[in-house]
Amino acid sequence: MKKRPRPPRAKQKPVRLEKHGDVRIDPYYYFRERQNPEVIRYLEDENRYFEAVTRPMEPLRHQLFDEMRARIKEEDESVPYTYKNYRYQVRYPAGQEYPVYLRWPQDQPDNRQILLDANDRARGHDFYQPASVKVSPDNRTVAFGEDFTGRRLYEIRFRDLHSGRIYENEVLTRTTGSGVFSACGKYFFYVRKHPETLRAYRLYRHRLGTPPREDELIYEETDTRYDIHVSRSKTEAYIWLVAAANTTTEYRYIPAGKPLEPFRVFRPRRHGIEYYPYHTGGERFLVVTNEDGAENFQIFFREGIENPRISTFLPHRNDTLIEELEVFDRWLALTERHNGLTRIRIMDYDRKTDYYIDFPEETYTAYIGINAEMQSDVLRYGYNSLTLPASVMEWNIHNRQNRILKTEEIPGGYDPSQYESRRIWVPARDGKQVPVSMVWRKDRLRPGGNPLLLYGYGAYGITVDDHFSRNRLSLLDRGFIFATAHVRGGEYLGRPWYEDGKLLRKKNTFYDFIDAARHLAGLSEVDERHIYAMGGSAGGLLVGAVANMAPEWFRGIVAQVPFVDVLTTMLDESIPLTTGEYDEWGNPNEKIYYDYIKSYSPYDNVSRQAYPHLLITTGLHDSQVQYWEPAKWTAKLRDMNTGNGLILLHTDMQTGHGGKPGRYASLEDTARDFAFLIHLYQNPEV
Repeated sequence: MKKRPRPPRAKQKPVRLEKHGDVRIDPYYYFRERQNPEVIRYLEDENRYFEAVTRPMEPLRHQLFDEMRARIKEEDESVPYTYKNYRYQVRYPAGQEYPVYLRWPQDQPDNRQILLDANDRARGHDFYQPASVKVSPDNRTVAFGEDFTGRRLYEIRFRDLHSGRIYENEVLTRTTGSGVFSACGKYFFYVRKHPETLRAYRLYRHRLGTPPREDELIYEETDTRYDIHVSRSKTEAYIWLVAAANTTTEYRYIPAGKPLEPFRVFRPRRHGIEYYPYHTGGERFLVVTNEDGAENFQIFFREGIENPRISTFLPHRNDTLIEELEVFDRWLALTERHNGLTRIRIMDYDRKTDYYIDFPEETYTAYIGINAEMQSDVLRYGYNSLTLPASVMEWNIHNRQNRILKTEEIPGGYDPSQYESRRIWVPARDGKQVPVSMVWRKDRLRPGGNPLLLYGYGAYGITVDDHFSRNRLSLLDRGFIFATAHVRGGEYLGRPWYEDGKLLRKKNTFYDFIDAARHLAGLSEVDERHIYAMGGSAGGLLVGAVANMAPEWFRGIVAQVPFVDVLTTMLDESIPLTTGEYDEWGNPNEKIYYDYIKSYSPYDNVSRQAYPHLLITTGLHDSQVQYWEPAKWTAKLRDMNTGNGLILLHTDMQTGHGGKPGRYASLEDTARDFAFLIHLYQNPEV
């Protein structure tokens, strides 16, 4: 085996951290000094080391990039939708990274107007990410958000739709990237982020045509566990101001036609109670809520916005999670999760019509699409699976017929019959059954088993649905089996599945993943010597904890922007997102949570043992997981690793949490990660 280059060694500067009488010594605490040249130099040294070690992988990386790019339709466009007599569409010009947002009068298809050409706006910037694009009700103005740093601090600009001119003296800074116009189109409500913690906490009202310094502060959320955002009801009758913590919501409202009125509370917040109101027209509201012990949520009727009296529209069910509503003037569509799968239910308001859209596969993804208008007899929705590319569909509620509007095109051809998927149930150590979804290419199965990549997330109640991926074909075509472990911490099996993987039960997430790997290793299709793991952000915490707890089950791990210094971060309220995360991880200022978080936090539990090969990625401008967490973890792993596993850190010096933006540039990150995995499989001596 060729001798490896010497890895960087960061200087240790021990800092004593004490809480609840417990002392921790952090030798790399100083990595948080973003402007420290020594820190930047270390990150650059790690990048040079990464490039040197992965030089043999470079041809494979280029090959992967080229084949993934070849699967992207160069010139592509979304299915147009109608809103207020205009048709709206997003297009990708051939060879361009970013979308172009268009519209045209419904009866003038040749009279196309550009709302935003993100390619023009990105020119000359190292990083660019467009956000929300919204047209005012009077059709005179479009507002759009832009991030130029990767920190998710968006600037909002306005363009006059008659002249095409952008009002450069009217730029709203440090925003969430989105906002809401009043009914008259003269006012724009938006939310600013805190300059240090990046918490969305202040609502402003901007009058178009005036300098932003004159914008009026309407509301400030002082409880640091909450973020706020602003939206508008589908009926456009109300503007909502939403304060949300992980497990609590509170809505305030004003009529959209009365932008100068003060916001009033729809229902006061109560810790642990979530509710989501939907205005369906007139005085009628539907409210989705988990109150009264409805862990999987129930739906109430409410007649009148200030009427406290409610009646039950759809009761709570122990086996079915209510996820989303799409309301229309006479009917509604409801997404429910049952036995891990999403069902779309069609109902009218008097419950005389009530049925489900049928989906044929064992595992799939179904979701409600863009349905902008209240008066409609069709539901636009999306469908795909591990083997079927995404389709945009329309369902007619009367004749119950489907119409396929578009199916994702894979240039070069794609034959779904060559691939196979299935869902299995894996026994966890406490007796629970953990769902695992798998996909592979049928003619690539080998005697002795195939390499397997196991993916997981498991936090915030976020469900990783089984979706189609063009990029994943590069792994499947090389013989990899791809599997997703639907571990506790997500809501795949309803809200109880989430509750059983958070706070003082967080370790269930890690145990589920390890038990899934152990079970998969026993399948005849899997080569137990070549099981790999991947996870990002909170999923990076998952694979980081697993690397400490069960390194022997994995030949290699890809940890993307991993949240690995959990205890130190959750004790530092100046770091973005910390206080709002207490309902997810626990507040370590309380000893019971301090002790529990410390028992699994990947950085605190690095030990002297042999670790798998590790590829760790981050972005210097990451606003969600600060770059120093992966960097510190890398340095400590190097100190403690007793094996020969590669430990690689790659820091993108221009990007943030989401990696490279753009439909082509983003493939560079995927090609890097896949090349690492494939190289390990093809080179057992590494």
